Amino acid sequence: MITMFRVRQPLVAISGKEVALCITKINDLHFTNFFFQRTLKTAQVDEESKRHGGELVAEVLQSHGVKNIFTLCGGHISPILVSCLSKGIKVVDTRHEVNAVFAADAVARLSGTVGVAAVTAGPGLTNTVTAIKNAQMAESPILLMGGAAATLLKGRGALQDIDQMCLFKPLCKYAATIKRVADIIPTLRKALQAAQSGTPGPVFVEFPIDVLYPYHLVKREAGIKENPVGLLPRLVNWYISRHVNNLFSGAWEKQDVSPLPVDIPKPSSSHVSNAVSIIRKSKKPVVLLGSQATLPPVDANKLRESLESLGIPCFLGGMARGLLGRNSPLHIRQKRREALKDADVVILAGTVCDFRLSYGRVLNRKSKVIAVNRDKSQLMKNANVFWKPSLAIQADPASLLVAISESLGSFKVDEEWGKTLKTRDLEKELSNSDKAEEPAGEFLNPLKVLHRLEEKLSDDSIIVADGGDFVGSAAYILRPRGPLRWLDPGAFGTLGVGGGFALGAKLCRPDSEVWIIYGDGSCAYSIAEFDTFTRHKLPVIALVGNDACWSQIAREQVPMFGTDVGCQLAHSDYDKVAEGFGGVGFRISSGSSQDIDEIFEKAKEVQKDKPVLINALIGKTDFREGSISV
Repeated sequence: MITMFRVRQPLVAISGKEVALCITKINDLHFTNFFFQRTLKTAQVDEESKRHGGELVAEVLQSHGVKNIFTLCGGHISPILVSCLSKGIKVVDTRHEVNAVFAADAVARLSGTVGVAAVTAGPGLTNTVTAIKNAQMAESPILLMGGAAATLLKGRGALQDIDQMCLFKPLCKYAATIKRVADIIPTLRKALQAAQSGTPGPVFVEFPIDVLYPYHLVKREAGIKENPVGLLPRLVNWYISRHVNNLFSGAWEKQDVSPLPVDIPKPSSSHVSNAVSIIRKSKKPVVLLGSQATLPPVDANKLRESLESLGIPCFLGGMARGLLGRNSPLHIRQKRREALKDADVVILAGTVCDFRLSYGRVLNRKSKVIAVNRDKSQLMKNANVFWKPSLAIQADPASLLVAISESLGSFKVDEEWGKTLKTRDLEKELSNSDKAEEPAGEFLNPLKVLHRLEEKLSDDSIIVADGGDFVGSAAYILRPRGPLRWLDPGAFGTLGVGGGFALGAKLCRPDSEVWIIYGDGSCAYSIAEFDTFTRHKLPVIALVGNDACWSQIAREQVPMFGTDVGCQLAHSDYDKVAEGFGGVGFRISSGSSQDIDEIFEKAKEVQKDKPVLINALIGKTDFREGSISV
């Protein structure tokens, strides 16, 4: 048997129980009618061709501008990887399938195109489920391609054969199984279109192994004989031959591989004029931007210009962090709840009234609320229960904001309103700085570490946030330097995104410093990707806030139940783990600001050639006291 098929039996055997199964299939297809009324004709194929389905996959990806494909190898998908390589698409293999999808997610967010991952059947695909669900909730356009058992072996106990479609249909905007080689191109074009249209999200295409490999190999593995002896073997042989030939019928006919048009909902002129009318009458407006506002087709810099033209104070969340730069007078980072209480107009631009806005309860019921979102269910989340929109628009948030900016004219926000919000912001920033100087036991104050990092981040840095308590603190202190320079999991709150996100980010922005801000709990999910960083020469820097605890959980569990069961970790040598995978490790547990700065400087220098992990042993503070994780 050919080991690359990863099965221990032919695609279809022709003896014993296998014969009986084939005969059953023949009966199911009303074989008598086929035999006596249509004769023994089968589809015509080029039996000498060495081409395979993987080539068609690569052609479609190349035509759609895909530069990278993330994977963990498997025999089911080898033709896809080989063909991508031949087309100049970089094949990046990770140490866990979930990180392949996280990497594709980062590429989708930073490049404005579809991120692509390909994994093998069965456990290869089940390992991606968390990342696909995360992408669904984060609205990231991802194409996941997965291997599957051969078409004639489905449901018959083949290696890694499970019902994969039932897993991915609820998670994906589009899910399809390839049934003929000729279906590969049109199916992938539809999938890539669906991933980017409307509210972006993941799509899934399943590839049975016999639609990817060359005809002569599939024919041989199917057990097709040249001259079988006896009526029954001849009938079975005919059935299998017919099936295989139909798989390859028309496979190499010329097909259009260009991208299909993407459907993006745009605001109508009446939507724009109604929004302008509400804003023009306001004195204390605020804008809350979510990740959806950074999606194509509006360029992030164009959106930034529009917001600066509007002059309305902005709170930025998710991928919108950094949109206004490091020190914009319009960007308000702190005391959002107080601002929403006082505002007379609130623009929810891709921001959803879920747990992050206390389901809408933080909105003042006297405020006029303009909500815009591509997804109707997200647009109206908890509406008329805890909040009520004055104007709800199902459209692209960035397109609406640009149109409002162009239509609003001479509108100017009350200066005192802006000063009030900025004063509150600065007061909180100073309080955070003071808190950073407090002792934190025998180890470093985590806020001090983060404040020093904030001063050392380069202007082209990208921040990947992966953790609980330490990362929650980082969100208050670190300031992304520009648009699309902050990556966090999004609404699903998934731990473990760090390695994959950093991998995708470094490929998209090879000249940027990519920093992973890890908690010591979360870093263990993807620290093995330091091997991937090393092998593919993609150096990143990871900072681990190591307090030997799942502090986000312990913070509420201990006061509530009086025990830290399940929450304790150890001050493990994560720096040495990184070194074992080919990186460079630093460990710091005490010292002055100068000592911390020196470690960061050394890490930045080493990172030019190798991935770096800084294992920072930190103590406890009450900075986030009262925060909850449910």
